[in-house]
Amino acid sequence: MQYTHLGRSGLNVSRLCLGTMNFGPHTDESSAHSIMDSAQDHGINFFDTANVYGGAGHRGWTEEIIGRWFATGGERRERTVLATKVYGTMTDRPNESRLSALNIRRALDASLKRLQTDYIDVYQFHHVDRNTPWDEIWQAVEVAVQQGKILYSGSSNFAGWHIAQAQESAVRRNYTGLVSEQSLYNLLTRNVELEVIPAAEHYGLGIIPWSPLHGGLLGGVLKKERDGVRRLAGRALETLTKHRDQVEAYEDFAEELGHEPGEVALAWLLHQPAVTAPIVGPRTQEQLDAAIRSLGVALGEDALKRLDSIFPGYLTAPEDYAW
Repeated sequence: MQYTHLGRSGLNVSRLCLGTMNFGPHTDESSAHSIMDSAQDHGINFFDTANVYGGAGHRGWTEEIIGRWFATGGERRERTVLATKVYGTMTDRPNESRLSALNIRRALDASLKRLQTDYIDVYQFHHVDRNTPWDEIWQAVEVAVQQGKILYSGSSNFAGWHIAQAQESAVRRNYTGLVSEQSLYNLLTRNVELEVIPAAEHYGLGIIPWSPLHGGLLGGVLKKERDGVRRLAGRALETLTKHRDQVEAYEDFAEELGHEPGEVALAWLLHQPAVTAPIVGPRTQEQLDAAIRSLGVALGEDALKRLDSIFPGYLTAPEDYAW
């Protein structure tokens, strides 16, 4: 396993982050525990979850599964850099969502209880809260840090100017602020290259891409379709129809390289300088094994240029659209 610092922090994390969103709704608890054991055996020490994971009928389910895994011992918690999130609605009561100081305090304590741990390594804001001032957010976080409940803070789904706003507010308080940003980023969706990644690089945040295979569209979907393994519907089918020529060219190129498409998509992210660790969210052990193989895929300059020609990216704003 390869390791790197999370943004400008001194925290060492694996180059792959284990996403747990499927644990509970799509992966039973026993299988989830096996996947987490296997991830640690392969050297993955960075696990990502959220308080809302588990579905509308059982929010918190995923954290509970992880908590029971920690409780089995074997230094599982000590070997894990644990990241969870706050923002999403947990109940229909007021103050049970977003980033008010009250919700941060209550949500953090609830996550700690479900996860059966005393502290969160990276506590992430799942979305920007436009109605709560940053001084209030940072004050709540600072108290939690002083209590030993949080070590680092991260963001998710922020725009570039949100990152700037958060960091400038933190500077005024002589506080560290954010160390990471979790964004939708893959070969097919590269909008963050305009402003989010430049902001993250300027302020020293590590990028943690979610949906690195774009919901499976970069994981060999056409081959699976031909083999009768997978049939898409709804928005996924609409997206594939729109980008079918690109996806076909991409799968052909992956075959030229001698790798599975999903391995190439993850390897491409690992070659991007701002990226700390793509989030892989396996439902099965086989999917985890496939993700780990991406660490051995080396993409040369010509291969990276070819991928850029298939899936064009963006220049930094404003040069992308102006001088």
